[in-house]
Formats: sequence, C-alpha cells, structure tokens
Amino acid sequence: MLGEYRITGRRAAEISASVERGIGAGHLAPGQPLPPLRELALELGVNPNTVAAAYRTLRDRGVIETAGRRGSRVRARPSSTARGSIGVDAPEGVREVSDGNPDPALLPPLHDALAAAARRHDRRPGRYGDAAVLPELARLARAGLDEDGVPAGPVAVTSGSLDAIERVLAAHLRPGDAVAVEDPGWGALLDLVPALGLRPVPMALDDDGPLPGEMERALRAGARAVVVTDRAQNPTGAVVGEARARELRTVLAAHPHVLLIEDDHGHRIVDEPLYPLAGVTDSWALVRSTAKAYGPDLRIAVLTGDAVTVDRVTGRQRLGPGWVSRLLQQAVVELWTAGAVDTRDVARAYGERRDALVRALAEWGVEAHGRSGMNVWVPVAEETGAVARLLRAGWAVAPGARFRLAAAPGVRLTVSGMTRDDIGSVADAVADAAGAAPARSYG
Repeated sequence: MLGEYRITGRRAAEISASVERGIGAGHLAPGQPLPPLRELALELGVNPNTVAAAYRTLRDRGVIETAGRRGSRVRARPSSTARGSIGVDAPEGVREVSDGNPDPALLPPLHDALAAAARRHDRRPGRYGDAAVLPELARLARAGLDEDGVPAGPVAVTSGSLDAIERVLAAHLRPGDAVAVEDPGWGALLDLVPALGLRPVPMALDDDGPLPGEMERALRAGARAVVVTDRAQNPTGAVVGEARARELRTVLAAHPHVLLIEDDHGHRIVDEPLYPLAGVTDSWALVRSTAKAYGPDLRIAVLTGDAVTVDRVTGRQRLGPGWVSRLLQQAVVELWTAGAVDTRDVARAYGERRDALVRALAEWGVEAHGRSGMNVWVPVAEETGAVARLLRAGWAVAPGARFRLAAAPGVRLTVSGMTRDDIGSVADAVADAAGAAPARSYG
C-alpha cells in the first residue's frame, strides 16, 4: 500500500510525525490510502487506540481525510503542500499574468513616508511597553471604518490580512471545527484553514459574492465561522453589493453565534462602496491590508471587530511578536495623511484593463468574470490543457486549482501587467485555449 515507505513510531505523536515526513518527502502521494488502523497497530506493535489518536491528529491538521469504512488517505491537497506551488514556470519570452501582484506603476513611492517615520523614531525611539498600535493610525483607521458603516470596535494591527485571519480563527475555533470559505477563493486561505486543523466548507459564489443559499447550507452543516471577501474577491473580482449584503446579513442573523470574518481585499484599489455584513453576529472581525494599494512588502493590516475578538487577538499577539513595527505603522500614517493613493485613479486604471479583457472575451463568446480589482476569472472546460495551450501562446496564467475546492475548472489572469495593446492578444489566446464552458455561477 505504501510502497517502500514505512510508517514508524510507538507513540501517537511519533506516528503522525512519520506520516507527515513521508508526505513532505514525496513518499506518500496525495490521495494515497493509509494502512487500516488495526493493521498498522499490529505492524508497529502498539495499541489500536494509539494509531487512532495519530490518525485523528493528522485529520485535524488537514493532512489526511477519513471516509468511514473506506479508510484513511492522504488529502488530495495536504496542508503541508502550498497551493502557490501549483503553477507553471514562465520560460523566456512568455509573459507572466498569473502572480496577483499590483502594478508597480500604481504604487506610491515609499521613501518619503519611511524617511518621515525614521525621523520620528530618531526623536522618540520605540520601546518595550509602548502601545502596540500608534494612536494616530488607530484614529485614521477607525475614521475610515466609520465612514464605510463598519460597526464600532477597537483597532489592532497585524502583519497582513492572512496573519489577521489566522489569529481570529485561532482565537475562537478548535481543531476539527468547520469554516465556510468562498469557492473559488483565496488560495492562501484555503491552505491556512486545514493547516490550523480546521475543515473548509466551500460556498459557491457569483459576481455579487457568496450565494445566500450556499452560506445557509454551510452554516446548517455546522460551520462555526464564515470568511467573506467584500470587494475585489480573489480570484473572481466579485463585489458584495447592497442587495446581496442584505440577503447575507439575513442568513447570518439566524446564526448569531457564528464567527464572521470579512476581508476588505479591495480597500483603496476599488471605488465600489463597502456594504459590511458585521453587526448581526456576536463575534466578528473585518481586516484591511495595505498590500494591494501600497505594496506587498508593507506588511501592515488593520483589524477591527467585537471587543472580545480583538482582545483575544492582541493578547495572543503580545505573547508572540508583541507588536507590528511601529516604524511601518508610522509610514502608513504618513501615506494616508498625504493621500499617497488616489483610489479613483487606481480603480479606473485596473478597471479599464479588466473590463476591456472581459469585453474582448465576450466577443469570442467566452465567459469571464471580474467586476473589481486586478484579476479576471475564466471558466474553462479542461484546466490543465488550457494552461498548457496558453503557455505555448506566450502567456503564463494561474491554474484554477490554486483557488478551488469543489468549483468547476478555470484560470485566473492578473491584468496589472497588461497594456491596452495586450488585451486583444490575450483574449485571442484565451479564447483558443478555453474551449466551450456554459454560463454558470462559480460553484
């Protein structure tokens, strides 16, 4: 069953570690069956309960899955393998339109803001015991949240959106709990959930965000948390509009004890209004990152939420990194105060390229999605072949497998690096590669 690889160990922790080593080294392949519990216990000379505990740990960590009498097997995408590794290398002469990075030309220069932060630090160096969040950053962040109708709540700072989401999930959930996630959705989040020992439950979506019936189904199935992207959803560009927000709030109001996490992915790069869902559940959090508008290396995200959630996050943060660099926080204050990013200009720049690509594909009869942000999602009949054909045509796109759980195949194209002259060539190549794909929601 396992070929040359032999699982070893006498204790549950040793057995589970042996399985993870085998997966990490490539000796145990995704989808590969593991020995039946009693068979492995006999081989190792241990009590079956010990193997059962090891398998339970691996299942909770998202490494294996168990299907009753059909036994246990390595997950098709074990948590030890990042979705970001699913892709193609772009050889010389092939244009990269898969990486999800913002257009460098639309990012503000950072030297003045960083220099101003350094001068402030020279006057008063940061010390242990200082406030974890700069008061001016908290004031500016809270003012923006108030303007967008986000319920009142304290402000915390984390090292990016994923750091915030991880801390909020860890503050409320335990291994084995289910989390409703968008499908297709952010690949890093789809990796994070099983890595925390949590179980992802897919929610299909359309251009207006998660479908209310899908959210209701996930919550009735026992999901204890739900993660929603409000704007510029990755990879589809979906936006939760006013009507959809009202429907989703109605669904959430019937499940007041669920944890709601909102990722305002499009903050400062889209001009679509925010319609927050927060306020109808007891526990909630909303996160805004600076990555897309100011640059991925400026590792700052602002988090707000109910008092208990934010207190748990900041309390645990104090026992780890303590705080996010106040130098970087001050740089963000300088950028915000100076109005370094014109949201309308940035949104228009991405929108012109994105809309042009969607229109050009529509002329070919190819379905494509991208209401906001910098990505376009194209359903395809057969994903691997489409990616390969596009590569031969000179375009490296992101395989949809990075972003999918149960959703139909697709590819993601990032428009950041495209010019107007590129649009026609890209559309021609995608139309040739995509094949027929019927119109549908993304599920």
